[in-house]
Amino acid sequence: MRQYQNSEIVDAVIIGTGAGGAPLMAKLAKAGLKVVALEAGNYWNPPADFATDETEQNKLFWTHERLSAGNDPLAFGKNNSGIGVGGSTLHYTAYTPRPIPDDFYINTDFGVGHNWPFSYQDLETYYDELEVNLGISGPTPYPWGPDRNVSYPLPPLALNAAAQLMERGCKPLNIRTSPAANAALSSAYYQEHIGWRQACTNRGFCQAGCSTGAKASMDVTLIPVAIYFGAEVRPTSFVTELLKDNFGKIEAVVYKRNGQLEKQLCKNVFLCAGAIETPRLLLINRLANSSGQVGKNFMAHTGLQVWGEFDQKIDPWKGIPGGLISEDMHRAPDADFAGGYLIQSIGVMPVTYASQLARATGIFGEELRERMRHYNHVAGINMHGECLPYDHNFLELATELDEMGLPKPRIHFSNGENEQKMAAHAKKNMEAIWENAGAKHVWSINRNAHTIGTCRMGNDPEQNVVNSYGQSFDIPNLYIADNSIFPSSLSANPTLTIIAVSYRIADAFIRNN
Repeated sequence: MRQYQNSEIVDAVIIGTGAGGAPLMAKLAKAGLKVVALEAGNYWNPPADFATDETEQNKLFWTHERLSAGNDPLAFGKNNSGIGVGGSTLHYTAYTPRPIPDDFYINTDFGVGHNWPFSYQDLETYYDELEVNLGISGPTPYPWGPDRNVSYPLPPLALNAAAQLMERGCKPLNIRTSPAANAALSSAYYQEHIGWRQACTNRGFCQAGCSTGAKASMDVTLIPVAIYFGAEVRPTSFVTELLKDNFGKIEAVVYKRNGQLEKQLCKNVFLCAGAIETPRLLLINRLANSSGQVGKNFMAHTGLQVWGEFDQKIDPWKGIPGGLISEDMHRAPDADFAGGYLIQSIGVMPVTYASQLARATGIFGEELRERMRHYNHVAGINMHGECLPYDHNFLELATELDEMGLPKPRIHFSNGENEQKMAAHAKKNMEAIWENAGAKHVWSINRNAHTIGTCRMGNDPEQNVVNSYGQSFDIPNLYIADNSIFPSSLSANPTLTIIAVSYRIADAFIRNN
């Protein structure tokens, strides 16, 4: 891997190496630019470092304390924050549906929330490109959304037991289902500058890191391409400051590595640290906030889950966690809420299941142990729904300091009436599905997933932090390319769109520079 000196003025410093940072690395390096990527976490070796052990996944989560407030305070770490070269894609479950085109215009359709400053069509070629680059396994044709320009490069993964049960339960209700699109290989796949990646072995420990490279995390897909073209990745480099010159541009990035502060000179900075760390860094440095919108408009997908026990053995740890999907509820005719949701079958690891069961039902001791004896007979369904931005959901800096000596972020979150109605609608449907599939001891848990918003993009500099190409309205050489710039949450899982938006930002930057 090429290495640059801190004193060398590189073309781009990219902060974060997940779904936002890695695509930028690959595009900019391939264009011949000098690129340095700073990552707070380690550079893992998947075959040696990713064990088939649920507790091993903890090292992939961002565990610096974050403070939660509001009526529905969020738990941070496991389902919404990652650390290490590859970011949250190290532990994501590889679920990669595209959003539906009308997702981008929720305000036009419902009079709430915010429209995106561009359309699905503006991202379509990037979805096509990245699905090939990642090796997405999925069905062709796909039942929802517009016809695709290109088919998925690989057929869908085999359905595990939870997916088969959901399929069985949906049929009597006339709910259409399909094998889901997943960023995990259903067969061996060759990629230029990477080589052969082997097919998924159905190990099931996707959130503990994929030890075989079958899951398309950034560390085995786009980052190797970036390194091939000359990008440098610096792990264990925690960014603390962005320094401006006399003209108001960013001239250097200060980071802590091995206990020492270092300073990398640069021409441009791309902030890709996610919807918590990106606004926190800007607020700490008092940058790019003339709109007053940094930290505002925080969103977290509505993610209620329904679980049941079955007579047959399920082995809920086996296979890709989200094997089956239905988007029939994207714009449900009987909806009393704005937006929509999808549902998916889900697997679960035992420690996670025990924790959720205890929190949702209040059982413990011998009763909890008895229910856990049926762990290998449980299966779940998960909703993934739109979350609207509200004034009462935001991020601010606390006076309390974290282990790095920086102000902790405090995130206020309360589900609104729209999210509550959507969750109730989904719960009714999912319980009916499990009833038809023969489930016993059905229970549910309210939850929210992902972190979105906080640095909204748009066309009006008085209402937004960046423009439609991720460029700060205040600082011309500062860009943001992560889920913090999403104007709305969309009803689909965010990873695919984070990558597509990052591709779009990279291409625009290359054209203009």
